[in-house]
Amino acid sequence: MVQLVGSLRKELADSLSTCKVLVVGAGGIGCELLKNLVLTGFKNIEVIDLDTIDVSNLNRQFLFQKKHVGKSKAQVAKESVLQFCPTANITAYHDSIMNPDYNVEFFRQFILVMNALDNRAARNHVNRMCLAADIPLIESGTAGYLGQVTVIKKGMTECYECQPKPAQKTFPGCTIRNTPSEPIHCIVWAKYLFNQLFGEEDADQEVSPDTADPEAAWNPEETAARATASEKDGDIKRVSTKEWARSIGYDPIKLFNKLFKDDIMYLLTMDKLWRKRKAPTPLDWQQLENSACPQEESPGLGLKDQQVLGVWGHCQLFQQSVDTLRSQLKEKGREAELVWDKDDPPAMDFVTAAANLRMHIFSMNMKSRFDVKSMAGNIIPAIATTNAVIAGLIVLEGLKILSGELDSCRTIFLNKCPNLRKKLLVPCILDPPSANCYVCASKPEVTVKVNVHKTMVVTLQDKILKERFGMVAPDVQIEDGKGTILISSEEGETEANNCKFLSDFGIRNGSRLQADDFLQDYTLLITVLHTEELERDVEFEVVGEAPDKAPPPQSNQEEVNSITNGNKDSAQPSTSSSKAAADDDDIMIVDSDEEAAPSISTAASSATKRKYSDAETGETSTKRPRTDQSSAAATPTDNDDDDIIALD
Repeated sequence: MVQLVGSLRKELADSLSTCKVLVVGAGGIGCELLKNLVLTGFKNIEVIDLDTIDVSNLNRQFLFQKKHVGKSKAQVAKESVLQFCPTANITAYHDSIMNPDYNVEFFRQFILVMNALDNRAARNHVNRMCLAADIPLIESGTAGYLGQVTVIKKGMTECYECQPKPAQKTFPGCTIRNTPSEPIHCIVWAKYLFNQLFGEEDADQEVSPDTADPEAAWNPEETAARATASEKDGDIKRVSTKEWARSIGYDPIKLFNKLFKDDIMYLLTMDKLWRKRKAPTPLDWQQLENSACPQEESPGLGLKDQQVLGVWGHCQLFQQSVDTLRSQLKEKGREAELVWDKDDPPAMDFVTAAANLRMHIFSMNMKSRFDVKSMAGNIIPAIATTNAVIAGLIVLEGLKILSGELDSCRTIFLNKCPNLRKKLLVPCILDPPSANCYVCASKPEVTVKVNVHKTMVVTLQDKILKERFGMVAPDVQIEDGKGTILISSEEGETEANNCKFLSDFGIRNGSRLQADDFLQDYTLLITVLHTEELERDVEFEVVGEAPDKAPPPQSNQEEVNSITNGNKDSAQPSTSSSKAAADDDDIMIVDSDEEAAPSISTAASSATKRKYSDAETGETSTKRPRTDQSSAAATPTDNDDDDIIALD
């Protein structure tokens, strides 16, 4: 007779009490997951999260209370969970999982890793670390009412990167406010700014520097103190951005110097943020006006909306749009509010100018008005019950793994509406590894088209190896018979090569490069194809795939219902329908703790090429389709945060 401990077999219950598991992320899903783990019987848990608690987290991350605002999520989650099970052994790390300290040996001490992340880069990294350590990984993500859980095991299933994913669409709040690294971060910030100045103010859309950013302080206690300072005795009233703007009469130059000079100089005082990032450069209106070139004001060739203005051109556009929006407010009355609409020229001009000025400050290439408009966003709210369902499914898949039943593990999709079989949860058989995967194949190889006479070494390092192929600290050697070192992960060793072109090192059509990331225990062989026919603004192309595009949608959506895939996004789901995109055409709310259905993106993405057997009925039907880039532009996808956002 089977002996039970609670609802579990005794052998399994004993295994839970002794095995060691790692939870990466303590946000929306992470909080529910930690609670579920200790209540199920897991006794040895390690949790890591770099984020701190924000007031906006409290409506769905139930391990946190108002008194915890500004403190480490991982540490507070540990303390709260121990109240459910005081005998559990939980270790909390207030740190980034991409820190070199968490190497392959660190991962090998766990029997299982569970991801509850908020960005694609970290998901890619954990995927590679688990492959290198040969440890099972459970990926998960949510987007509004949609969610997904999937299992990744080396040699048995697709890894997280087997299928290409649409570009990341969701981002943590501290990234938006303090450390933008992509144009979309600046566009989101500019839309928030519009609402703060002219629209309905929202505390979740703050644009000022985030003083509670965990990376900004050397001492976590200092972070907590700064975050709660304004809430202590006296009920001190803080002047809102809108009130301040009214007090200066919406003077465009004063607004400019506050947003693009004073706030940036304040960010520079958070010097820990810039230890491994390029520091921003403040802008001063008077200096820009004095040094403005007349040529900047002359129109270029082509359509006006597709031209990229210079810095002073965007300054003038900012001034003109603020003046126009101020007049609109005045006509409507003092308490009136404007609503941002991408088809309203002054509103679009304002966001274009503000976003591009911020891009310039943070050393990014500026974008045309057309490009900025195409990146308008939709809100997908984070829903606590979705997180709870997904966290429960993670534990169920974990129990299968610990029972030695990997073959019975599934990718499970949570849909908003029942499918034709009247089910919200749709299990799909796991796909085998992709033979063409540049991560989990036995000998990962890719072919990249570049113009070797125009592509610099720094572009190869930052845009191709780090950004496109997810490496953290790459070393690159040219297979030229001499073992020429092109890029070294040792600081300063090959810095002199950065501004040289690939052709300067004899790299030509057919040359082969070996890129190694020793932290990830990962080697990638790259064949270089020289071409002079890349599209405008395209620096490289990966042969055989469109990096940010998914296959065209299929007609059979029986099991899909409105999930498409995509997480800041791979582990992000592009999980909403075009109808959802039409429902909300407003700016997004970004927080920093949840994850979008990243797996959603991977599993759903394979929908286009295979059939799967329904785990319950045995029937075969087409897997859910993935959207192409054009439809991704119209549907919310790739969500990373608890307040998940999608852009169209």
